[in-house]
Amino acid sequence: MSVLDVRGVRKRFGDHDVLMGVDLVVDPHEAVVLIGASGSGKSTLLRTINLIERVDDGQIFLSGDDITDPRANADAVRSRIGVVFQHFNLFPHMRVIDNVTLAARKVHGVDPAEANRRGMELLASLGLGEKARDYPDRLSGGQQQRVAIVRAILTDPELLLLDEITSALDPQLVGEVLDLVRELREERGSTILMATHEMSFAREVADRIVFMRDGVIIEQGTPEQIFDAPQRRETAEFLARVR
Repeated sequence: MSVLDVRGVRKRFGDHDVLMGVDLVVDPHEAVVLIGASGSGKSTLLRTINLIERVDDGQIFLSGDDITDPRANADAVRSRIGVVFQHFNLFPHMRVIDNVTLAARKVHGVDPAEANRRGMELLASLGLGEKARDYPDRLSGGQQQRVAIVRAILTDPELLLLDEITSALDPQLVGEVLDLVRELREERGSTILMATHEMSFAREVADRIVFMRDGVIIEQGTPEQIFDAPQRRETAEFLARVR
């Protein structure tokens, strides 16, 4: 069974169609990377999957469950999905360890001592153990984004959504965040749907590349197929601009 199955999803804001019949399947342990110009619908697609935005038409299934059913409990669905956005969204008044463990304790009902143990273990494994008692403003942007990723994966989500997670970082900090995503992909086997402008990284980490334009998936395939031999003129033109 696929982890994610998006069927004919449409989303409109006012008179503007942002998603126009998107179909997408993500299998267990697969890393799928969305590429495309700003405004192509990548972020909106991720937001509909996490039920931040409700679809106007179509269905989204998470491990076989129709999460677009009006009867679906949105909070319960979100508890099964880890999300990291371009802005870190850490609580400034809470220490790193408390930011990391908040959802585990409050949403998943994990015992606080066990949540702390898991959080400290993950932070230490990613070189952030000594930052656990610091407040977010004491961390670099790259460190804050890595903390946000730790928070998202602490509860072993079925699906990890990453939305332009390096776009708010200084160039010298991008590498450390992408290294963490690479580790999630290669060592932890996370199921990932990621939007990025980092083409070289997309080529390296993705099992499949999905090119979006104007709310439609134009082309998808392996990194080699998309980057070396795109079948659609629109894909080739986009890649020529961003390379």
